[in-house]
Amino acid sequence: MSLARARHILVSSEEQCQQLKTDIEGGTDFADLAKAHSQCPSGAKGGDLGQFGRGQMVPEFDQVVFSAPVGEVQGPVQTQFGYHLVEVTERQD
Repeated sequence: MSLARARHILVSSEEQCQQLKTDIEGGTDFADLAKAHSQCPSGAKGGDLGQFGRGQMVPEFDQVVFSAPVGEVQGPVQTQFGYHLVEVTERQD
């Protein structure tokens, strides 16, 4: 079974999501931005969602987590919850 561990930042606008991605690319810490901006309860843990299997997250999120390179910030990814920046921190295929 495929398993992954990921962290994310959830915001309500694509513009804010893109700005946060720019901040991360400029060296701002992902976890700090998650704590400050994420609308998901996981923000308190720096955006960490823990480990989960394929199919446990909404399809758009799942697709990114199980295909993106580990350690590379992806997004904005739009789901029914809003806009996410996603970073896969580990994956076992």
